[in-house]
Amino acid sequence: MSNLKNIHDLGQSIWLDSFDRKLMNSGKLQKMIDEDGLSGITSNPSIFEKAVTSSSDYDADIKKLSGEDKSNEEIFFGFAAKDISRATDILKPVYDEAKGTDGFVSLEVSPHLANDTEGTIKQARELWKSVDRKNVMIKIPGTKEGLPAIKKCISEGINVNVTLLFGIPRYLEVTEAYISGLEDRLKNNQPIDNVSSVASFFLSRIDVMLNPVLKDKKLDNLVGEVAIASAKVAYENFKEVFFSDRFRNLEKLGAQKQKVLWASTSTKDPSFSDVKYVEALIGPDTINTLPMETIDAFRDHGKVQDHLENNLLKARKVLEQLKENDIDIDEVTQKLEEEGVEKFNKAYDSLLKAIESKRTKQMA
Repeated sequence: MSNLKNIHDLGQSIWLDSFDRKLMNSGKLQKMIDEDGLSGITSNPSIFEKAVTSSSDYDADIKKLSGEDKSNEEIFFGFAAKDISRATDILKPVYDEAKGTDGFVSLEVSPHLANDTEGTIKQARELWKSVDRKNVMIKIPGTKEGLPAIKKCISEGINVNVTLLFGIPRYLEVTEAYISGLEDRLKNNQPIDNVSSVASFFLSRIDVMLNPVLKDKKLDNLVGEVAIASAKVAYENFKEVFFSDRFRNLEKLGAQKQKVLWASTSTKDPSFSDVKYVEALIGPDTINTLPMETIDAFRDHGKVQDHLENNLLKARKVLEQLKENDIDIDEVTQKLEEEGVEKFNKAYDSLLKAIESKRTKQMA
């Protein structure tokens, strides 16, 4: 049996951070569900941009939707919703078996809406309606402007994958948005046992940004340690929030915990283990979304042990040492959020340009 399946026994779900039609057409997605226990998929503009530019799989859709006088963005969401719907159908047995707590596929709103609350809400509603599946999640960036959008969407019964989280203070604001959204639903006499959300905490980028600073300050003992320390402390906060009396009252009415999802888990520094951000963060009520190469690496040589709550004292000390050495982690994570939005904007713009290029060739 694949050791990825063993992770599930410790309460963590493995999702795939990659997506295209070949995955479904080849039967590989179903094989990974059966053999690896894969139980979800995350997509983003970068993933779709690669899928469109590296294959002709979407050419027919682009041609058809172009003929309907659609904009490039409408074309993208047209074929994306079609693919996401198909993927949710493939994962529906997982969703059913997990009683609505797993088996999700995520589709992201335009990253250009990251600082536009009303625009995010409007597009989230449209995408939710267009996919029309219980096991889809709409990805909304956890920016300051994203918080009220998350709360509103949850209150309307839209499943939300909160993306681009780097810092613990913002993570706590996201948990508040989720719980407040559920409470608003109750006030409106709406059920709360059919709404799901995850909070996606991005990891490796934290180390990529901080490692050079740490080396300059001769803090070599902290190199490669900050992201995992942040994740461990975030999980500690998760437990405080979702095992509180406030949430237990909602849980009695069927509310689901907003699981923490570890994202950006491929190792960027070749001097570190290629499964560093997987092995260290296995634990209950969590998800790890992995690119294909990290899944392959873990399947080959990953070790399955519940490490998430180990060395919490050390994790807190790592974050304290940053402060003692005049490194403002909140400033760093805010910068990472802004850079993340910018990177997704660039990928999204490249995606729309690729669609435009294919449209132009088809018309020539």
